[in-house]
Amino acid sequence: MTMLGVEDPYIILAYALTFGLALMCIAYGIINWNKGGDECG
Repeated sequence: MTMLGVEDPYIILAYALTFGLALMCIAYGIINWNKGGDECG
């Protein structure tokens, strides 16, 4: 993976996991956007 200037495969894994977890968080937020919940007040 020298085209990105990264020699260590663990760095690529860390970037992939970060990107994947961010996508999962976004999907979770979209799915649970208007799920009712308690109204304060």
